[in-house]
Amino acid sequence: MYTPSHFLPTSVSVDLGALAQNFAHVRRLAPRSEVLAVVKANAYGHGAVEITRALQRLTVHRFAVATVDEGIALRQAGVQDAIVVMGATVPAQFADLVAHQLTPVLYRADMVRAFADKVPPGAKPYPVHIKIETGMGRLGLSPQEMPGLIGRPDFQTVLRLEGLMTHLADADNHDARHTEAQLARFQQTLEILQQRGLALPLVHAANSAAIVKYPASRYSLVRPGIMLYGYQTLAQEDPTSEVRPILTWKTTIAHLHNIQRGDSVSYNRMFIASRRSRIAVLPVGYADGYNRLLSNRGVVLIGGRRAPVVGRVCMDMTMIDVTDVPGVEIGHEAILIGQQGQERITATDLASWQQTIPYEILCAIGPRVPRQYIPLPPGSTAS
Repeated sequence: MYTPSHFLPTSVSVDLGALAQNFAHVRRLAPRSEVLAVVKANAYGHGAVEITRALQRLTVHRFAVATVDEGIALRQAGVQDAIVVMGATVPAQFADLVAHQLTPVLYRADMVRAFADKVPPGAKPYPVHIKIETGMGRLGLSPQEMPGLIGRPDFQTVLRLEGLMTHLADADNHDARHTEAQLARFQQTLEILQQRGLALPLVHAANSAAIVKYPASRYSLVRPGIMLYGYQTLAQEDPTSEVRPILTWKTTIAHLHNIQRGDSVSYNRMFIASRRSRIAVLPVGYADGYNRLLSNRGVVLIGGRRAPVVGRVCMDMTMIDVTDVPGVEIGHEAILIGQQGQERITATDLASWQQTIPYEILCAIGPRVPRQYIPLPPGSTAS
């Protein structure tokens, strides 16, 4: 884990103890399922290597990424557990998948032969997962293709069908009809394959929303993603959710100055002061992931109070109106995501101000923002 030797004016801290609590909530909801922890997109901006290592200590031994490169990065960091590449891949990547012992998700019939060709002669059957298209409209074989596919010689010799999966498109919607239809199609496919005597060690459909809302989706494997990091898109349906955000994003006031009524702040004079105002300058901007859409719209916490963003968010700086916050000084802390005093700002808040989702907010925090980690408490377990 990165330990800085100098002061960091802008940084993210990740509470691994809170991660443990969120994971324990997953285990309570799905006690009979194994966990495939989703650590794609740098663990949703939290740091894939560090999150993976913490989850290993919490007895997780299966991890999901989106790309081959993400899987290779975990292997190079020393992760030896199962790594499933769930995103789109092309045959030119199959040799790298095999070389790094990554588990592919195959979603077209022609991919089976192409991938089998990359498995070294004489090697033990290589584990693969097959994706069934049930209503996401993205990747996957139709249920009707499956019986013929599993009868291919490749699955008798070179490949081993370790897992069968589908992807739910609408599990966080109040209207359950589409999700229930998807699960019914998936279940019918499973029953057809089971009638043919096929053993399926791993069956998975449940993402974070489905883990909470659809007990029938909790097959032998579940795929928690956003809920591990403390967010749940079913908040209105699960007001007592036990997950809590594990990430705090903070920065430091680098400059203070006063402006007069009629003066402007930042590019294009988007903000014109209606009174004499005190402006704080923060050394963070859209190059760090603090989106330009937050101009004249966002809010940060300073001195335990909410203070508005004024003017355009710049590439490297953001201006805040602290006129109504007493005692502000250069060097004081500003919270972009997190809690200060009794006030809290979450990625959900930033998402609402930008008309997007918390996933995008967290994934967008840039690589030049250093991550620091609050360690797991001694003896942490998932129980």
